[in-house]
Amino acid sequence: MITLEHIAMEYVPGREILKDVSLQLKRGSFYFITGPSGAGKSTLLSLLSLQHRVSKGRIRMFGEDVTWLPREQLPRLRRRVGIVLQDYRLLDHLTVAENVALPLKIAGQGASVIEEKVKELLEWVGLPEYYDAKPAILSGGQKQRAAIARAVITKPDLLLADEPTGNLDSDLSLRFMYLFEALNESGTTVVVATHDEHLISLFDYPVLRLKDGKLG
Repeated sequence: MITLEHIAMEYVPGREILKDVSLQLKRGSFYFITGPSGAGKSTLLSLLSLQHRVSKGRIRMFGEDVTWLPREQLPRLRRRVGIVLQDYRLLDHLTVAENVALPLKIAGQGASVIEEKVKELLEWVGLPEYYDAKPAILSGGQKQRAAIARAVITKPDLLLADEPTGNLDSDLSLRFMYLFEALNESGTTVVVATHDEHLISLFDYPVLRLKDGKLG
């Protein structure tokens, strides 16, 4: 279970992006987060991915209080989290396959296992012909597909997706949602932040609504 207790987050002193947010995410659950631009969705995901620390409150993840955990202990927990961000975060000097393989390399997987899993997943997301390509030649939708492949390749304990279908057509959007569902059914906790109310309506999962930094 992941627990946030009365957290607040501010990047500039005196200007809270999140205000007194408390929630519990049960292990193996699936949640949507929605709300207007600037409501704090991306900030909340950044806290759950341990990229930033809270200004106030407490966070427990994977059985640990991570609120003020020493920085050198954070990487082992971050490896349990898959992240799909709006800006993709692909490394331009690596090929698409190398980008997708990064989490497996960090986890110490062998070369043959990595190659097999990367080929399988690139086939699934429709990018097999871009195996040796650099991200610079990809369209926005193709970069998003590569970023999703990288996020899910290790079957993480927690998957955080920030507008994962924003650059995809409706058919691909549903395809990736079904992939997220399959991961969820295998035990991954999934949190999807999206503006797409129609997409949300197609699935029967709890919806967390943020407005002005507060959960409604």
